[in-house]
Amino acid sequence: MITILYFAWLRERTGLSEETLALPDAGMTVADLIALLAARGPGHAAAFQNRRTVRCAVNQEFADPATVLRSGDEVAFFPPVTGG
Repeated sequence: MITILYFAWLRERTGLSEETLALPDAGMTVADLIALLAARGPGHAAAFQNRRTVRCAVNQEFADPATVLRSGDEVAFFPPVTGG
């Protein structure tokens, strides 16, 4: 199982702030997870429509699409952060 957290407009589009998911197979990457989530329904599809505007962290560390997920991981999706 992994815990998935959604922040900002991703939370609004999915209608969820958090969900859990059983990993369907070993070796699943962040990119695989995004593809799986985007296929779950219209809200998830809208959240991941432009994947270049979505950032990800695994266990509170920035992660790229090739990051391999493991059971017990916390995966957070959020928009790019800008500072002033």
